[in-house]
Amino acid sequence: MKSALIDRVCSAFDGFYGRLPTVLVQAPGRVNLIGEHTDYNDGFVLPCAINFHTLVGACPRSDRRVRVLAVDYGNALDEFGLDDPIVQRADSPWANYVRGMVKKLREQGFGLSGVDIAIAGNVPIGAGLSSSASLEVAVGQLFKTLCGLDTLSPTELALTAQRAENQFVGCQCGIMDQLIAARGEEGQALLIDCRSLEARSVPMPQGVAVMIVHSRIQRGLVESEYNQRRHQCETAARHFGVNALRDVTLDRMQVHAKGLDPVTMRRALHVVTENQRTLDAAEALATHDLLRMGQLMAQSHVSMRDDFEITVPAIDALVELLQSAIGSQGGARMTGGGFGGCVVALLPATEVSRVRALVQTHYRSPEGHLAHVYACHPSAGAGRVDEIRAI
Repeated sequence: MKSALIDRVCSAFDGFYGRLPTVLVQAPGRVNLIGEHTDYNDGFVLPCAINFHTLVGACPRSDRRVRVLAVDYGNALDEFGLDDPIVQRADSPWANYVRGMVKKLREQGFGLSGVDIAIAGNVPIGAGLSSSASLEVAVGQLFKTLCGLDTLSPTELALTAQRAENQFVGCQCGIMDQLIAARGEEGQALLIDCRSLEARSVPMPQGVAVMIVHSRIQRGLVESEYNQRRHQCETAARHFGVNALRDVTLDRMQVHAKGLDPVTMRRALHVVTENQRTLDAAEALATHDLLRMGQLMAQSHVSMRDDFEITVPAIDALVELLQSAIGSQGGARMTGGGFGGCVVALLPATEVSRVRALVQTHYRSPEGHLAHVYACHPSAGAGRVDEIRAI
């Protein structure tokens, strides 16, 4: 946890509430190494939590009020009662992630108490690194810690956060983002079966860095296109007579392709092949086969570009630049919902400075912006932070 983030939350809490928080909790952002748009198809994903976090500081109250200070939004304040109807705030979208978590915890019968909260984070917003899931899980972790919700397992915490985003915020996301924020492990990627929610730790090779390159392209189409892709996948699953594309094989696709329009067929082809690539990638990482991992990442990007059609030319150029710079020592691909956002690369830590310099020299967004480059490592999931500082 970066000390600057702890200082920022403690300082804002003290400045607004007149005392230091008694509890600090965090939840990380995430990057998905491979397995894109497979989660809502009951498939496989291979994310890792990253060392960028949402940090929540809090003190319990003696009444049933919840006050929330959003440090990153100019110390904006939200306040509501635990015994009142919890409704959306159209004027403060950030507040709905907090309200949604509280509402869903309350609906599950958990006993909650009033609290003063301050929230800040360093997960880049709008970059596809799941700042929203990080916020939801951090809020859930806070109430779990403060209210002794011992029966709320990390997986149940993630499911609660997903319900908050689906049913209260209104985004029909899969489970991956919340699950890795709750269950991430230091130094490990996590192979997640999005149907059973079983997860297997996959050790990252020593000396390998996770580089995230924010393209600085605004992801303006992502919500509508995401919903359209999800609908197309559901249409394809119905055509093949299965509950989800997880259950379709390439052979079955070829035999039963008749009657499915070509665009929907390509969407299904991406999901089916991406599931297998994700399983193969977990094996490649576990055996430290970075050449094979790089090949799978490259195939994934081509599939997202040609079959799922969620990349844009500038992202394609950025991936090509990274792949050329890294060579056989790793790989690169777009990560996230698509139409901008971030590229993820795996490469030797000793190569980070060189590759970063190449990106800064040769890449510009369509608007002329430099990329933001983050060198990360796989980090632990949500939990308590034991350091509280007087400012």
